[in-house]
Amino acid sequence: MTAEGAQDARPDDADPEARGLPLVPVLLGLTVASGIIDAVSYLGLGHVFTANMTGNVVVLGFAAAGAPGFSVPHTLTSLACFLLGALAGGRVAVRYGGGSRRTWARVTLAAEALLVGASAVVAFTVPDATTTTYALIALTAFAMGLRNATVRKLGVADLTTTVLTMTLTGLASDSRAGGGSGHRSPRRTASVFAMLAGATLGAWLVVHRDLGTPLLIAGVAAGVLAVVTSGRE
Repeated sequence: MTAEGAQDARPDDADPEARGLPLVPVLLGLTVASGIIDAVSYLGLGHVFTANMTGNVVVLGFAAAGAPGFSVPHTLTSLACFLLGALAGGRVAVRYGGGSRRTWARVTLAAEALLVGASAVVAFTVPDATTTTYALIALTAFAMGLRNATVRKLGVADLTTTVLTMTLTGLASDSRAGGGSGHRSPRRTASVFAMLAGATLGAWLVVHRDLGTPLLIAGVAAGVLAVVTSGRE
């Protein structure tokens, strides 16, 4: 290649990991999907979370104390399946973590898309079956555990995709008003609004339509992101 041709070559030609959408917008998209999934689980599956395990531990305490509207079996199912998904995510990280981050992220997101897509099929085809609630909890919680383990090991700062407590803490404490530089405030703010948007959309669909539609949207979103994600921030 001539010197002129080398100068004209795009950066992603030299770095396959950079091909595709950067991880930051991908993780923001997944944060929207988390809001959708938790809206489905909390509003449609008996006040249980399948993405936000902090809330789920609190819900388990409510259920154990006999508070109305909460279920110990539902919550334990979610926690157990989330942990199994996280275990699987750890194994995937061992398999792919030393190689291409792009391949690693795409494999995990494709698995999430299949699991959430399967939950949408269940919600559409057997919405009133006695086992449907447990199936939806198990599928979405496993998918979220798998994703959370992957996101944690990818290590993109301030984008956990499922919880916002530390994001909000950093947004306030590291802001200029809090004595910090505020250099990550846009990313943190975007994460908060992404979760809010997903929860709002998911809640509207659960209330006005059904459980299958928001799950289908979340599954399709994960599938699209699996196809386009890169391995770079």
